[in-house]
Amino acid sequence: MSRLTAAALTAVAAAALAVAAAFGVVALLGATPEQPNTPLITYEQADQGS
Repeated sequence: MSRLTAAALTAVAAAALAVAAAFGVVALLGATPEQPNTPLITYEQADQGS
């Protein structure tokens, strides 16, 4: 195998790996995390009775 063919195959493999990694990152960023929708801090209202 000549050097030119080896370099071309390496470049194609690197490009395919980069595209696959980019799609993987986009898929991970698009996933919504599982977390409850509860506030961490609650304030008492003045019109609430004790």
